[in-house]
Amino acid sequence: MKATNILRDEHAGIERMLNIVEAAVRRLQRGEAVPPALFHDATEFFRNFADNCHHAKEEQQLFPALEERGVLREGGPLGVMLAEHDQGRAFIRGMQAAIQPAFAGDPQGRQALIEQAQGYIALLREHILKENHVLFPMADQLLSPSEQEKLCDAFEVIERERTGPGEHERYHRMIDAWERQVAAW
Repeated sequence: MKATNILRDEHAGIERMLNIVEAAVRRLQRGEAVPPALFHDATEFFRNFADNCHHAKEEQQLFPALEERGVLREGGPLGVMLAEHDQGRAFIRGMQAAIQPAFAGDPQGRQALIEQAQGYIALLREHILKENHVLFPMADQLLSPSEQEKLCDAFEVIERERTGPGEHERYHRMIDAWERQVAAW
């Protein structure tokens, strides 16, 4: 298995959660009710899975492997990806800070939540496109099958250490449940 395929599969799960949040944002914009738990779950998922686990696989394993093969960090594609990871972290913090005021009836809090969520959605969708269609194909050309296999092994360690047993599956069940609820809106 290619390490990049693992990351692409994780992108698919992240995109599913982005779609859920986008539907919730549309409801908020129309003044309709949205369960606060949706945003709590989404920000937990984005913080713990998308950032703490998925981005760790990229930042600690894939990007250094690509650097060894001559892909530039400073002024190159890896630097762009890292900067976008940092931007995403800022949007997650912004969403987390806005949840309580937004659902306590504060119109500014509601607007802040909408804006932070929209910013994160736009950033991540563009980021995923760049990785899936530029960076990962580059990695597939530059990294040997044995290097890809070593990355897969390292990814397993990161997932075990950063999320713990069963968490990946729990996140997929959570996404499934929110997709069912959003489909009923």
